[in-house]
Amino acid sequence: MSEGGDIIRFRELKKAFGPKVVFDGLNLGVRPRETLTVIGGSGTGKSVLLKSLIGLLHPDAGGIDFKGQEITYYSERQFLDVRRQVAYVFQGSALFDSLTVGENIAYPLREHFPKMDRRELAERVARTLKMVNLPGIEGMYPADLSGGMKKRVGLARAITTEPEVILWDEPTTGLDPISTRIIEDLILRMKAELGCTSIVVTHDMPSAYYVSDRMALIANRKIVQVGTVDEMQHSRNSDVRAFLDARLPRAESRGVGA
Repeated sequence: MSEGGDIIRFRELKKAFGPKVVFDGLNLGVRPRETLTVIGGSGTGKSVLLKSLIGLLHPDAGGIDFKGQEITYYSERQFLDVRRQVAYVFQGSALFDSLTVGENIAYPLREHFPKMDRRELAERVARTLKMVNLPGIEGMYPADLSGGMKKRVGLARAITTEPEVILWDEPTTGLDPISTRIIEDLILRMKAELGCTSIVVTHDMPSAYYVSDRMALIANRKIVQVGTVDEMQHSRNSDVRAFLDARLPRAESRGVGA
């Protein structure tokens, strides 16, 4: 493990896209089996952080540790093992339209476990679909699914390799309240049943408060505070206050009806 027992640590991370500087000395540690929610305004680099962990993007400077090993400069081949242990649930589900649900979920199994036989593949797919409360839909296609179902199939595909870490990129965006609560409860179930560590990127503050063990705010190209939900809600940090107050209902933010 990294410093302080962290399973993941971002150290003095720097990243820019042309003239736009996203990170300038960002530091963040993630503890084993916690659900850490990363919040911040649009364009602050929340998704960049997730993609850097699995090698889809690379920092310009600084380091990333996973389970005590520096992975910052891993080759594409070395990152394959990281991606088996760290699953990414994409914002848009990122399912293959031409493949059935079962084939979508089996895809990472074929990539990471090429010797797994057909029977075990089918059993693993069925088991993960049952975990996300969608049993028996292996033969359906993504076009046949609602937005909430697609999110759950995306989760099933992510957990089928039995990862230690799940990265959730805006998991409740665009969902109705019932589907949102299903996804929130699944985030909590993954921790309870699989012992997973989760990093959740979201703009949805009620969801963040519901699922988080801790929260981290990105502002001014850095992590400005990390704390429990209660600590963040009562923070006196000006960046935290500005971000959270801007997301209060208008009447509440103006003190009306308080």
